[in-house]
Amino acid sequence: MNQEDYRKLVSGHKKGPAAAVLRFLLGIAGSAYSLAVRLRNLCYDTALFKAHRPGAPVISVGNITAGGTGKTPLVVWLCNEITRNSSAKTSDCRCAILTRGYKTAGCPLLDEPALLAQNCPNAKVVVNPNRVVGAAEAIAFGAEVLVMDDGFQHRRLARDLDIVAIDATIPFGYGKMLPAGLLREPLNAIGRASAVVITRTDQATEAELARIEQKIRAVKPDMLIARSIHAPVHVISANGSRINLEAIKGKGVFAFCGIGNPGAFFKTIKSIGANVVGSKAFDDHHYYTDDCLAEISTQAEHCRADLVLTTQKDWTKIAPLLSGRKDPEFAFLAIEMRFLNGQAQLRSLIEQALGDRIPAT
Repeated sequence: MNQEDYRKLVSGHKKGPAAAVLRFLLGIAGSAYSLAVRLRNLCYDTALFKAHRPGAPVISVGNITAGGTGKTPLVVWLCNEITRNSSAKTSDCRCAILTRGYKTAGCPLLDEPALLAQNCPNAKVVVNPNRVVGAAEAIAFGAEVLVMDDGFQHRRLARDLDIVAIDATIPFGYGKMLPAGLLREPLNAIGRASAVVITRTDQATEAELARIEQKIRAVKPDMLIARSIHAPVHVISANGSRINLEAIKGKGVFAFCGIGNPGAFFKTIKSIGANVVGSKAFDDHHYYTDDCLAEISTQAEHCRADLVLTTQKDWTKIAPLLSGRKDPEFAFLAIEMRFLNGQAQLRSLIEQALGDRIPAT
């Protein structure tokens, strides 16, 4: 079952007796998974399981649902915030990103680490599924601040600040634990976090956002909640040239991606005025081949697309395969996280967690 069919099933959009039976079976598996997660959290909460302190401040950016919640742009913002706001006194403060990497069909995929390295030039990216070992490696390289990517559930490495990203378009994973839904932990696990950043708020109504915040505050009334958007910045073509967003308006675009929330990406393209004439959604962390790109090119030509557009994360994997391809033109949409509110309060929390490494500006 691919990602799209799975989401239709667990969301309840897929109807029929077979779908109902599958949801029932997934519900049983979800109950077992929920019990295991709760027991594990209890062991950490009661100090039966020990969390390792690496000797440097740790900030974790994570989520409570599977799939794309927009945490990677949040990691980029955080790392650049740390390095950008270092004064002359703290300019030697070095930041490292701890990420586990990803494998599909036995092949290592370094899409997210590559994306982080491109967008955080002043941070060292350390790829290791064992975060404790990765932290030791980073400190050996001279890192003084550790940013743990996708670290909310990795409680074996102690952290000084937990930031959770919640996608406004699918905030609570259909309210069920994996595999019956998308929740990686029960909703009350949010209480461990110090801050929540609601992402893609421009793709939700004010009433929907208010309900999301209400659920969060029901768990932790004093939670710092910030709102953000993934703002399109420009388009980068295969030859490295930058295309202004104004030039994309009205263009026929064939969009494709292999991310956790493809629908949000397609909406973003439409929001800049492009005419999406066709689209293709692959599973998250899809492993691209020449055949994949040939299929995409054929579909784009059939739709008479002027441009084939993807995400920067996907671009890190397809760029080596584009040599010699001319028509249609391939490019990626560059985005950045922008806060609508809560940025100053979040930065204050970061300053408190890291002491004088990031002085107030």
